[in-house]
Amino acid sequence: MGDLSGRLSTAPRLIGAAWSLVRADALAPREIAPLLPAWARIVADLLRLAAGPESRRGRPGERLAHVLEREGPVAIKLGQFLSTRADIFGADFAEDLARLKDRLPPFPTPVASAEVERALGRPLSSIFASFEDSVGAASLAQVHSAVLLDGRRVAVKVLRPGVEAKVAADIEALTQAAGFIESVAPAARRLEPRAFAATVARALRLELDLRFEAAGADELREAMSLDAYMTAPKVIWDGVARRVLTLEWADGAALSDPSVLDRPDLDRPRLATDLVRAFLAQAMDHGVFHADLHEGNLFVDAQGRMVAVDFGIVGRLGPGERRYLAEILWGFLNRDYARVAAVHFEAGYVPAHHDRAAFAQALRAVGEPIFGRSAADVSMGRLLTLLFEITALFDMRLRPELVLLQKTMVTVEGVARRLDPGFDIWAAAEPVVRRWISRELSPASRLRDLGVQAREALGRLAAGPPLPRAADPEPSATSAPNLSGLGFMLGVLTASFAFVAGWLLR
Repeated sequence: MGDLSGRLSTAPRLIGAAWSLVRADALAPREIAPLLPAWARIVADLLRLAAGPESRRGRPGERLAHVLEREGPVAIKLGQFLSTRADIFGADFAEDLARLKDRLPPFPTPVASAEVERALGRPLSSIFASFEDSVGAASLAQVHSAVLLDGRRVAVKVLRPGVEAKVAADIEALTQAAGFIESVAPAARRLEPRAFAATVARALRLELDLRFEAAGADELREAMSLDAYMTAPKVIWDGVARRVLTLEWADGAALSDPSVLDRPDLDRPRLATDLVRAFLAQAMDHGVFHADLHEGNLFVDAQGRMVAVDFGIVGRLGPGERRYLAEILWGFLNRDYARVAAVHFEAGYVPAHHDRAAFAQALRAVGEPIFGRSAADVSMGRLLTLLFEITALFDMRLRPELVLLQKTMVTVEGVARRLDPGFDIWAAAEPVVRRWISRELSPASRLRDLGVQAREALGRLAAGPPLPRAADPEPSATSAPNLSGLGFMLGVLTASFAFVAGWLLR
């Protein structure tokens, strides 16, 4: 009964969203009509009878982006995640969605001040010498410029009042819609609608607690400081709470400002290279990366350095995913398609019943036409069409844990290409990938890992076998091996190996 009432409560929301899509000709756009089966073309033609004036403006991705922008934070986030599937929807469509911004009128400054005081539990005057009007407002929060008592200028992010309830209702509608799509459209199951919706929902819930964003910003700033590719502002921890985040002010102007790219001193090819290398270094070296690197979140300071802001979406990769990513990139860089195929099977990205050699052959068909060529010389539409055909042929499915990585890679490459139309992503990636491979997959690193495992084994052996419980029978002296003697022998061997491994790796 509860599930039925939930569906009924979200039905008006879904119907309204569907009507908006129909009016914009974004549900079954005319541009894809020739690709549809006959029955679907008839349905699309009927829907198009209800289309409004906005249906005649822009590409399908642009029209969809405008509808999602009006629908609110969950719809915007959904569009941003859909932009990760360029392999399915095409490069132009994905790029149009990747540029989604949710700029809304700000709520009043007195309301924001009250929210800050309530969240921090103290008067505004005890933290800030001044608190100014909003400098930018989105669907979840808005940002105010302020000055601390010590004179430092800061940015204060404040969640919109009541936004949590709106997001919860929208997430419920998205979940219901995903279930409906999965049940009535078998072809869409490869996109994993339910898993996709769950990923969007989790990302939004994390964005609604600004303490998580503060921690992510701090962690990323530490990671960025180890390379010179990108930097980030410091967190002001005294100004952090669940609904408030305070960061040092990021000097410079956003890449979304057209005047920035016209600066005569701006080294655009270097910026494009730094962006790609910063992202790869974060993901592979540290397993944590800024997952929303669009032009609005990338500033260029007076010295021409790149500064990242807005850490609401942080992606993470485990050790296994980091190795798979590095080996896949390294394999493509070296045109070792057999190894790239093997990694896909080891990671479980391709079902085991498929032929590895055939998959390697398919990867060669993707890699060879683009290797060593600039982005300006590569037909992304042709490439993505080929990729989609291959992934469908080998039953590759959406990996929810890699959604943020895919989304960010698409966004980063798009920004880099706009900075430098002749940009070669492979040449930019090579030094970072080589560094990771040399460090993590070299014989010395493998020996180091064995040494760590040996020391752990020694620790377990030194602890001895667990004592028998009261109910357990006493071990027989004639039937059981001498565990203490065996443990001593293994311990000596393990300790010797660990010592040698440690000495070799000094």
